[in-house]
Amino acid sequence: MSLVTAFLAGLLFGSGLILSGMTNPAKVLAFLDVAGQWDPSLAFVMVGAILVAAVAFRYAGSRARSLLGAHVRLPGATRIDGRLLAGSVVFGVGWGLVGYCPGPALAALAVGGRPTLIFVAAMVAGMALFEVYERFRFAHAPGMRPPATSTRE
Repeated sequence: MSLVTAFLAGLLFGSGLILSGMTNPAKVLAFLDVAGQWDPSLAFVMVGAILVAAVAFRYAGSRARSLLGAHVRLPGATRIDGRLLAGSVVFGVGWGLVGYCPGPALAALAVGGRPTLIFVAAMVAGMALFEVYERFRFAHAPGMRPPATSTRE
């Protein structure tokens, strides 16, 4: 049942990204071009997404189990540190250069052609390198623990 639910949630999310224009790099780059021919339409998409996510996180945070019975696990980190800032910069630069972020890039794989495929391949390679780095870091640093997550049981 959880695989079906995950598939349906992903289908809904991907459809929303396509309908909103988030899978069109030209539209995203026009949104980011605040000093030129700015297209503010994606701001409405983002505000809507933030509102829905805020309600969902508030609701999920008050529960020990999801609607399907799984344990609710929410991020536990609250500190803004160098790693978060560096990751934000890398994400922002990539988004500004290419016009894709991970979700829309995956949704656009079916229609985006070679540039989308190259972006997704580079994204997956970057994620794999980060995973290798994290495993190395935790294996070679005594007493270091993986990032915290909050589990309500």
